[in-house]
Amino acid sequence: MPAVGALDLRIRGVVQGVGFRPFVYRLARRHALAGWVRNGESGVAVHVEGPLDALDAFARAVVDEAPPAASIASVDATPGAFERHREFAIRESSAGERPTARIAPDIAVCRACLRELFDPADRRYRYPYINCTDCGPRYSIVLGLPYDRPATTMASWTMCARCEAEYDDPADRRFHAQPQACPACGPSYVLREDGRDEMRGTAAIAAAAARLRDGAIVAIKGIGGYHLACNATDAEAVAALRERKYRKERPFAVMTCSVELARTLVELDDAAEALLTSVARPIVLARARRVLEGVAPGNRELGVMLPYTPLHHLLFAEGAPDVLVLTSANRSSEPIAFEDADAVANLAGIAEAFLVGERRIARRIDDSVARVTAAGSSVLRRARGFAPRAIVTIPATRSILAVGGDLKNAIALVVAGQAFVSQHVGDLDHLPARDAFEQTVHDLCAMYEIHEDELLLAHDAHPEYASSVFARSTLGEHVAIQHHRAHVASVLAERGEWDREVIGVAFDGTGYGDDGTIWGGEIFTGSIRGGFDRVAHLREAPLPGGDAAAQFPVQAAAGFLFDLDDLPDLTAEPFGFPARYAFARSMIERGVRTFRTTSMGRLFDTVAALLGFTREITFEGQAAMWLEHQAAAASETAAYEFPLRDGELDYRPLLAAIVDDRLCGRDGGSIARAFHGAVVEAVVGVHAAFGADRPLVASGGVWQNRLLVESLYARLGESLWLNRIVPANDGGLCLGQAALAAVAMRS
Repeated sequence: MPAVGALDLRIRGVVQGVGFRPFVYRLARRHALAGWVRNGESGVAVHVEGPLDALDAFARAVVDEAPPAASIASVDATPGAFERHREFAIRESSAGERPTARIAPDIAVCRACLRELFDPADRRYRYPYINCTDCGPRYSIVLGLPYDRPATTMASWTMCARCEAEYDDPADRRFHAQPQACPACGPSYVLREDGRDEMRGTAAIAAAAARLRDGAIVAIKGIGGYHLACNATDAEAVAALRERKYRKERPFAVMTCSVELARTLVELDDAAEALLTSVARPIVLARARRVLEGVAPGNRELGVMLPYTPLHHLLFAEGAPDVLVLTSANRSSEPIAFEDADAVANLAGIAEAFLVGERRIARRIDDSVARVTAAGSSVLRRARGFAPRAIVTIPATRSILAVGGDLKNAIALVVAGQAFVSQHVGDLDHLPARDAFEQTVHDLCAMYEIHEDELLLAHDAHPEYASSVFARSTLGEHVAIQHHRAHVASVLAERGEWDREVIGVAFDGTGYGDDGTIWGGEIFTGSIRGGFDRVAHLREAPLPGGDAAAQFPVQAAAGFLFDLDDLPDLTAEPFGFPARYAFARSMIERGVRTFRTTSMGRLFDTVAALLGFTREITFEGQAAMWLEHQAAAASETAAYEFPLRDGELDYRPLLAAIVDDRLCGRDGGSIARAFHGAVVEAVVGVHAAFGADRPLVASGGVWQNRLLVESLYARLGESLWLNRIVPANDGGLCLGQAALAAVAMRS
């Protein structure tokens, strides 16, 4: 008779809401083991009994054969007490300890559910809320932990006998699928027009598809909020959406009915296609093959995504246009609408019809945005499909709440050493966004049962940021983290590099510096644990109007060109600067509302103004994006001089050369390419000057520039470390803040 024993497993990671307990049940039965599995606050607990060789095989298979949506962070296996169980069972979830389980992101509908969705013989035929343990909503419906149906927004929908039988059947794909439902017992969709519910179910979806074909703008309730949709090939519909939404030029994303069609819209290599078709289903930015009038004006890239909910597939099946603009349902600068009453009230005058789902959304979640470059994949907006997956382990002895910055805000909560990063919240310069920020803070803390007075709060050093004011007004202790050090730390925290000495290059538009000036072109040396010393920076320039200059490239140009000698009349051709330029120069001369800056973002704006972008921007970073696309369309050319002198990157020689080249009639695209080359060569020079044997860490909004990243990667290769998991822009600040706060707490 073979030797027998018992084994206890504690499994952490994304292991709740992804079919993990049913998987363990079937695995135990396959190996003829007895015992139990249950959800707990920290993950999944397993007790198995049987032959020793079967226990070993079971423990290996738990990791090797885990469900595709699961992500195992750790498995603690210890010998267990032999309790003589006769069979294997799924037990009720345990409670009592503080939750630390990792909540699964919302997952795209799986192939098995899609087959059933379009099978006339299946009882869920054309049911828009079809799901199973391998797919469907997770984070957007969770109200508390452990993840069980009573702690979701499906709690009010009682399963019918057939759904309950599937839920209770270990052999069924829907065994313990918490959002389980069918047309007989679950929520449906309603089409609402002129304040009235016109029709429901399949008829409502078909009518919405017809309205989209006819050129209407339809508000559609998705997983994490409402989208505004229209026919992407109907220029009049796209223009109407822009006008009603007050979104002048910022690119729209599109959803295509298939990956085959996506390939005709954008250039997709294998890596980009894998990202596009992943269970996260982000918007993927790629080089456009086809121009869709009004969708992404003046942009060489197009954001494309694939259907990720059953509803999306049904809309296309019912004849919706094959390419839809699908954008967050809000007015400009407001957070995405996710509650039905608010959506109907706030989107009146924008949408002509509403396709309203009856399942409540627990929290708003935008679509994620990502791209693939020669240097690898990166996330530009981290939300649906990724959030709130734990990013890394942070060596913290208490809970930390890092509240990020005021642009592209996201927050991080560190619980028992695990860093949970929220979905993208947005820009906090408007009251609705600040309300959404506070809701996100309270929501994440409540999820993990963290009380404010227990927290160490990490915030940006800018004293007037709304996020900083909130942190300082909260009960717990707080620590201010300098903006650009947080950018560099975010890259290192992703990689788990706490002691590695690096050169950090933080380039962005604005951040509060140690000296109270506006930083943005910063060079550091050091490590997370040892601290970062500022060893160089962009040469300071006067900035008339301060942060307001970010709206007007010519206003930034007035500051960066101020110290140049023998400038021509920039109000004349070929420059054509408007009167604002002369007014801004007079502000500098009189010392009125003029600040000092080292902002690389404003240098990009200056060059854009010299090349023709002399109007006000209509969205953040527009002038720099315009400049990048000018450069990307041009051929490789010699870089301008951009020397490092006495700890300063001196921009004066390159700006003087650009002015001369414009006067000589040199092509603007070629000038833009030479400028990008100058930035790359300057960073390569910084690497050589401060230690080429160290990795170079690049973070900050400027490093969203594809041309810069790919050009620098071509020079430095694997010595270049970039953000992968959180955005390089301010959406990644919270992770760097949390890492540096953990070190500050220990010291």
